[in-house]
Amino acid sequence: MPLAAEGEGFHQPSIAEFFPPAIWFEGTIFEINRIQVVRFVAVAVLLTLMVIAARRARLVPRRGQNIAEILLDFVRINVAEDIIGKEKAHKYVAFLTTVFFAVLAFNITGVIPFLNIAGTSLIGLPIMLALWVYVMYLSAGIKAHGVGGFLKSSLFPPGVPWILYILLTPVEFLQVFVMRPATLAIRLMANMVAGHLMLVLCFAATQFLLIDSGNGALIPFGALTLVGGFAITLFEVFVAALQAYIFVVLTAVYLSQSVEDEH
Repeated sequence: MPLAAEGEGFHQPSIAEFFPPAIWFEGTIFEINRIQVVRFVAVAVLLTLMVIAARRARLVPRRGQNIAEILLDFVRINVAEDIIGKEKAHKYVAFLTTVFFAVLAFNITGVIPFLNIAGTSLIGLPIMLALWVYVMYLSAGIKAHGVGGFLKSSLFPPGVPWILYILLTPVEFLQVFVMRPATLAIRLMANMVAGHLMLVLCFAATQFLLIDSGNGALIPFGALTLVGGFAITLFEVFVAALQAYIFVVLTAVYLSQSVEDEH
């Protein structure tokens, strides 16, 4: 992350943080930059941890297996079964678990040393995740009700006077086919962008106040920004987990609505 050099003054963070220069294959559709490398690392670490946990599974679990089982049970019971229902949840447990761990892994890279940016802080990945959820949502609804039945239950809520459908159906269309995937992607990206900018601001200010300014009177303020940076780091860990939870809960809600007889 760019910080001020001595004598150059304070260097504030900017949106350029999220558009790093290419590392490999510049100018091609296969261009690789720092954020994509962070994503590759997140995927590799997540897969490695899951394989290790699966291969070392014991009847009496140890600490690592305990953590993995708690998270797996959390998604299965507290998300899939509680929201979709036990009868239908089993079809979507694997999908919801994958979504939760993927979003969590991409989010948490924002506070990992030497990575220092969330893989979901650039809109491309959140869009791909949201589209994945959206395709599952549409396919589940069409499989449960057929194309006509799904469109009818989505766009024409029961119990409404027919004249109101003139106003209500366009709103439902925007909500079902535009707002749901859009808000999933934008909410995820916006939270990760905001967190990264706050962290960069705190630690850039710390370097300027403690080192670059050369003014001893600013040292107490630099100490405050340093403490603030560590506090925001802990908060970002919470936000990374919270956003993964919100993403998977909303996914489960959408799936539940798509397979219900009326929604």
